[in-house]
Amino acid sequence: MTNATKNLVVALKGFAMGAANVVPGVSGGTIALLTGIFNELIDALNALMSVSTWKLLIKGRLKEFWETIHGTFLLWLAIGVIVSVFSLAKLVGFVLARFPVQTWAFFFGLIVVSAVFMLSDIKGWKLTDVLWTVLGIALGAAICLVSPSETTSDLWFIAICGAIAICTMILPGISGSFILILLGKYEYIMNAVSELNIPVLVVFAIGCAVGIVAFSKFLHWLIGKHERPTLLVLIGFTIGALVKVWPWADKAAREAANIFIGAPEGALHIGGAILWAIIGAGLVLSLEWVSRKDSRGDL
Repeated sequence: MTNATKNLVVALKGFAMGAANVVPGVSGGTIALLTGIFNELIDALNALMSVSTWKLLIKGRLKEFWETIHGTFLLWLAIGVIVSVFSLAKLVGFVLARFPVQTWAFFFGLIVVSAVFMLSDIKGWKLTDVLWTVLGIALGAAICLVSPSETTSDLWFIAICGAIAICTMILPGISGSFILILLGKYEYIMNAVSELNIPVLVVFAIGCAVGIVAFSKFLHWLIGKHERPTLLVLIGFTIGALVKVWPWADKAAREAANIFIGAPEGALHIGGAILWAIIGAGLVLSLEWVSRKDSRGDL
């Protein structure tokens, strides 16, 4: 494989990661894991947080610095992610405004099947595994029940959202966009991306940078030392937080969409919700089939 082809493949994987982080349900970390770049991503982020790495830059050893941080890999991965996020954000904003029930049903199907597959990958279940999962479910449900449906749009809170979301975006099993939903800022950030709201995007990016700096080494240690309980809690958290993605949770949004498309007042769109939940589930099933076939060497 030539360098150009290799870089293109990395960019395509970045595009898939960006798409996963735009759509709640499949985490960017899961896509990185499925496409075989998760370990290199974690190593690159860990290198970026190392003082010795930056000493190379200060000393003018640019080539060694670039190689240490996996610079070419990160560059092409970032290109793919950025292109994906900016190209899909407007579409997501449109369907959420016009077809909220069907869109949330699609997300619901994605999340449920993703959680099932993540749980199926855990082998040799023990009582402690069940307890970690239950703890995650309880945390997810509790946070959803106490979190407000609307949160402040002050820039300090946007920065906090970025710091929290970026950490979950690189973890397998939980979606960064899903965290933004819990924080009440998913649609707000998607609109900021599609409308190129520079002040909001800059503050969100600063929050992401701070989050990576503050938590990357901790995440590296956590996954390395306590991978199993961490994944179980995260998966449980995702399951418990499904109440936030229930397609009919936002009555006001549903009624506004009904008026726009001329549907009867109070229409629930049950048929469409079921169809799009199945499509969401089918997307995850397809990704899982491709990844498992690839791991067997059939592709």
